[in-house]
Amino acid sequence: MKNFLVIGNPIKHSLSPLVHNYWISRDKIPAKYEKKQLDEKQLPQIIEEMRENKISGVNITVPFKQKIIPWLDELTEIARATNSVNTLYKKNNKIIGDNTDVFGFKSSLQKQISKIKMKSALLIGAGGVAPSIIFALKELDFEEIYVSNRTNQKFEALKNKFGPILKQILWEDLEYKNIPVDLVINSTSLGLNNQDQVPFNFETIKKNTIFYDVIYNPDQTNFLKKAKSKGNESINGLMMFLYQAQLAYKIWTGIEPQIDEELINLIKNNK
Repeated sequence: MKNFLVIGNPIKHSLSPLVHNYWISRDKIPAKYEKKQLDEKQLPQIIEEMRENKISGVNITVPFKQKIIPWLDELTEIARATNSVNTLYKKNNKIIGDNTDVFGFKSSLQKQISKIKMKSALLIGAGGVAPSIIFALKELDFEEIYVSNRTNQKFEALKNKFGPILKQILWEDLEYKNIPVDLVINSTSLGLNNQDQVPFNFETIKKNTIFYDVIYNPDQTNFLKKAKSKGNESINGLMMFLYQAQLAYKIWTGIEPQIDEELINLIKNNK
């Protein structure tokens, strides 16, 4: 029996076990996938359990995507480039850190990119998933990426990593500044609670601007509801979540699972 985990803090809201156990059942693999809330001091224990083959693979969510890195033997090229890890596996007795968030975000945007020419983006938030989003936007040939974060330190770290393509918008200017971009992405946790509001000036935005929220539960955050009320297209994080899970599952099992209507309905019915 293989054991897979998703770790984070908090972790109660995660639907990863639902998705992976659906695929495990369909593929008749002797395995189970669970979620576990950890403190940072428990990270070495997870790695040790992987070394001892007690755990076969791990997904990582906030706040551990960077904090796990010192305990790993190797990083894949994409994990190294983003300094972000959301998937662990064992190969040649080494614990490898990988990043499937880039694939997840990029894949979730492909259809929109083919319909509308997008070259500029505003990323709200510079935390855990931000490097993966920026990496994906660069791969999709975006030419301008604005970033706004509550603290300057995280922006500077991203600027050092990705260079002059990044431009800063001060957090306090978000509610007032006119930012005429093709894509606005909320990568913060603002939206997990019904009362959350992302400070943003919706009044001057272009009509063809697309709004994207990495949150998938709830389906429509206040950020997306406001965009929709202005007539703009909105996308939640569900497909990003499913695509990143699909790649992680393939890394662990060698099988590329299907993202079908049954799975999507299962998720919607379990929120």
